[in-house]
Amino acid sequence: MDIEIKGKNIEVTEALESYVKKKLSRIDRFFNKISNIQVMLSASNSKTSGASQKVEVTVRIDGTIIRAQESSPDMYASIDLVVDKLERRIKKFKGKLTNKSRIRINELPEKNKEEEIQIEEEGALADRIIRQKRLSITPMSVEEALLQMELLGHDFFIFINAETSEVNVVYTRKEGGYGLIEITS
Repeated sequence: MDIEIKGKNIEVTEALESYVKKKLSRIDRFFNKISNIQVMLSASNSKTSGASQKVEVTVRIDGTIIRAQESSPDMYASIDLVVDKLERRIKKFKGKLTNKSRIRINELPEKNKEEEIQIEEEGALADRIIRQKRLSITPMSVEEALLQMELLGHDFFIFINAETSEVNVVYTRKEGGYGLIEITS
């Protein structure tokens, strides 16, 4: 299990690094195929809310991405909170794999690979775009897309429907439940 720890507006000390690694070793018991864990520790200070210590964790398991983030006034508390949230998501993911679809984790196809690109252009439109992502998407069922959306903690997910070979979007409705947008050409 490869753990990459970075800091933004904070120095990653040996104590912080060993604490993060110790806490994240708990999730290793769920899957033996965890390929990469990326941790971003950041600190910010605002006049209204005071100091905030934020932790973002991205786990890659056989091409599936599971992400969680938490923030609190204390960095160690934020680490504890994000690991707990991550454990819940991983348990949910593993439970859905074994209960509903009967697919073993080793048989999962490589899912969406995403690459973040920071925009450094100047101009009126570029000022409003904060981050740009490129996705390479693979065909999957609607059920798999919903699971992936939940694991990422997003409100929507773009995918290629395996049945129709068309681009689809699943999203969380404000009234509860999910929606599906089928794009036809």
